[in-house]
Amino acid sequence: MDSYRQEKVQKFEEFVDRRLKPDLTRAIAERDKVFEQQKIFSDLRKNIENLEKNSVTSLRTLVNLGSEVYMQADVPDTQHIFVDIGLGFHVEFTWSEALKFISQREDKIARQIDEYTRLIASIKAQIKLVCEGICELLQLPAETSVQEAIF
Repeated sequence: MDSYRQEKVQKFEEFVDRRLKPDLTRAIAERDKVFEQQKIFSDLRKNIENLEKNSVTSLRTLVNLGSEVYMQADVPDTQHIFVDIGLGFHVEFTWSEALKFISQREDKIARQIDEYTRLIASIKAQIKLVCEGICELLQLPAETSVQEAIF
């Protein structure tokens, strides 16, 4: 293989390793964070629905004080709850207001998940395209695995 091809292959490999793979890792990590938010809101919805269903007006619970230190707490009135709306702010909601807020937040989270999923697919497609270009430069048969050819 001539030096020109070697240089091109090396540049493509560096682009995949230094740019596309880190971008893919970052996008997957961000989507995972959004999935965690989705689970938190889903759990909150279920808890509120259980409170409504069972007509719970007071309860005894454990509250995380921070650093995984918990304390028992009595909640004399469960009709109003505080929901973390982001940036360290909490808003007092009735159950129906909280469910409406959660529904809106879940819609937004679903859109974010879709965006990250499309981004991840796009980055994977770019990686595949670059790998196919490397195979072409190396003059490997099309049926050769791209992964085998590069790594």
